[in-house]
This record gives sequence, structure tokens and C-alpha cells, in this order.
Amino acid sequence: MLYYKSTKLYVNFKNDVVIKMALSITEDIRSITDLKRKTNSILEQIHETRRPVILTVNGKAEAVVMDAKEYEKIMAAFGLLKLLILAEEDIKNKRYKEARSIFEEFKSN
Repeated sequence: MLYYKSTKLYVNFKNDVVIKMALSITEDIRSITDLKRKTNSILEQIHETRRPVILTVNGKAEAVVMDAKEYEKIMAAFGLLKLLILAEEDIKNKRYKEARSIFEEFKSN
């Protein structure tokens, strides 16, 4: 579930984990024209704040530009989430072994 509260964007996963990403409406939403005219300053802003910039065309969100390191962190976290989902499915479908039985198998071989 996504929701806004003041200038923060909250992402809520099953009410257990809340990720906060600061979003400055006045600084982080820019037009494509702004990007063309002020590319260097927008890139500096992205690197300094580590916040993404939302690019608009005719007032509508069209793209998001973000720091490459932040993107890599997000992709790494997303990869871990995918693995956790697979692990949860395995547990749900009883496709697992207790650690004790695995250790006993190693001992017997």
C-alpha cells in the first residue's frame, strides 16, 4: 500500500515493514524541459540528496531519474525479496527439510 504523509512517501508491506523515502515536491518533481536546461544541477541534486527526481511531460509523471548507486541498492533488495517469496512458497507447500534431518544425512554419508 502506498500513501503520502506530508512530504514523505511510505510503502507499507503487510503492516510489518515501512520504508520511508523523503520526497520533496518542490525539488524532486521536474519537467523534461527543466532536465534539458539544467541537466548538471539536477544530476548534482540527485547525487547529493540520494532522492529520485520524477520527470513530467505536460504535467504528468513520465520517468524517474535516480542515482546509480541507489538504484543498485534497490535492485539488490528487490532480488532478496524475490528469494524470500520463493522461500515462503516452499514453506507453504511443505518443500523443506528440518535442519536436524539434513545434519543426520551428512553424518550418515
